[in-house]
Amino acid sequence: MTILEQIISHKKQEIAQLKRDVKVANLIKSPNFKRTPLSLKKALTNSNSTGIIAEFKRQSPSKGIINNVVTVPEVTEAYLQAKVAAQSILTDMKFFGGSILDVMQARAINETIPILRKDFIVDPFQIVEAKAIGADVILLIAACLTKAELKNYGRLAEDLGLEVLYEVHSKQELDKIELDHKIIGINNRNLKTFEVDLEHSIALIKQIPSSCIKVSESGLNDPRIIIGLRAYGFEGFLIGEQFMKDENPGFVCREFIKKLSL
Repeated sequence: MTILEQIISHKKQEIAQLKRDVKVANLIKSPNFKRTPLSLKKALTNSNSTGIIAEFKRQSPSKGIINNVVTVPEVTEAYLQAKVAAQSILTDMKFFGGSILDVMQARAINETIPILRKDFIVDPFQIVEAKAIGADVILLIAACLTKAELKNYGRLAEDLGLEVLYEVHSKQELDKIELDHKIIGINNRNLKTFEVDLEHSIALIKQIPSSCIKVSESGLNDPRIIIGLRAYGFEGFLIGEQFMKDENPGFVCREFIKKLSL
């Protein structure tokens, strides 16, 4: 069983239990459910956007503990000061050490830029939950969803006012998605092996319509890579480990972004 298969198997069990404990009606009563979500599309295409989607991530299956010292509030504040375009927060507990409380804490501080609730979405319940905790965007991973699920989950998110980052790693996964006017994230990391290959971004972008917003994810450890990918048409860049592996993620993020404009 691959790492991805292990994650999805556990996630389905986790959500089945959660649905027994938490009613959708209670999620809808959440104060955050009434707020109007911020647009990731606008944040990435704004004329003065850095394009950086800075991530809060404590650990990963491939790297183990990355940073379990810094807090969500301090990193969120520092990312805002660094002028990131958006914030990504891992909410998976077992494999990434995250929690929905992380999004709620960030939302209490961050009222100006979109927050991506990054998790393995396998059930519509999680989409409603994302809205309830204050997220603006959800992640739908083509590798672990069917074509019908991608369509239906995407439609539900849009009905709730949320935007969707559709993540792909191959042409086969890209073909599962109705591409017009979507936000497409190309993950340079193979979720089955967790190996990283930046050539995936360049190879796949040619298959994506101009109406889509293109985001490159994983392995973006040098500002020069960002500058190069921009030339190919990428507008968003999801970066987590590069910032989080330092004891001061916000400082590293700020210095990284400064180099993009040199």
